[in-house]
Amino acid sequence: MAYLPLRYIKSKSLKSKMENMVAEEKVLYEVRNQTAWITLNRPESLNAVNREMVRSIVDYCRAAEEDPNVQVVIFKANGERAFSVGGDIKDRARQNATEIEPGESPLVQRQSKNSAIPGTPAPVIAAMNKITIALLHGYTVGTGLLMSLACDIRIAAEGARLGLSEVRLGFLAGSGGTQRLPRLVGIPKALEICLSGELYDAAECYRIGLVNQLVSYDQLVPAGEKMAQSFLKGAPLALRYIKEAIYKGCEMTLEQGLRYESDLQSMVLQTDDAKEGPKAFVEKRPPLWKGR
Repeated sequence: MAYLPLRYIKSKSLKSKMENMVAEEKVLYEVRNQTAWITLNRPESLNAVNREMVRSIVDYCRAAEEDPNVQVVIFKANGERAFSVGGDIKDRARQNATEIEPGESPLVQRQSKNSAIPGTPAPVIAAMNKITIALLHGYTVGTGLLMSLACDIRIAAEGARLGLSEVRLGFLAGSGGTQRLPRLVGIPKALEICLSGELYDAAECYRIGLVNQLVSYDQLVPAGEKMAQSFLKGAPLALRYIKEAIYKGCEMTLEQGLRYESDLQSMVLQTDDAKEGPKAFVEKRPPLWKGR
């Protein structure tokens, strides 16, 4: 659920009511400056992700994907101690893994049947065409790290602790954990991380390329905003097809990738934005992107 920013609400009683409603929401959603912010809001449980939160995150991802005004999606979390300690094991223990609630999405159904924790939103995040950024701090474990691995960019606060502890609970890091991690850090390091279940300091994660930037905790959100704004200087369709070219090209041979890149380039060159960019450059003004 998205709320009107509290600063615009004049009635004290309504503002208090809205504050309580926001506090009760376990996942928050807000759009500003062409950026959608999806915030985990369960700090009292170190943002452990339960099934209700999975559904909310999936819904908000779809809302951002379908919103033409959104070009970047940023995931963050409230509370200083953790981005997320992973799936809510207590929540899973209360429910039969094969029990599916009426109206549950096929994604949640499949993951609930095949996981000892609530399904993660990682596949939905990974499938998004929008640019995705994860802002990590404190404990970023299990489902928390899986979500961030599905994002395009990861920025971590100093002192954050990252890891995949599923092996210590008797299962493996599904939802892409064993597949995305080696593509980021290489097979030997991915094996170490997945097999040990240990937590790794943010500085080490930055060194091995797991995170793109390392900043102080108080600069985490500003760093995300700055990166988003740098991306937003580009044309929307160019952003989308650059992302597609890189991800799909990495699954091809170099020759196939070059052909695929050429096809996408030909498509982009036919857009209005591809004409606007050079024109704005010559006229020494910011381009007015239309997304077409």
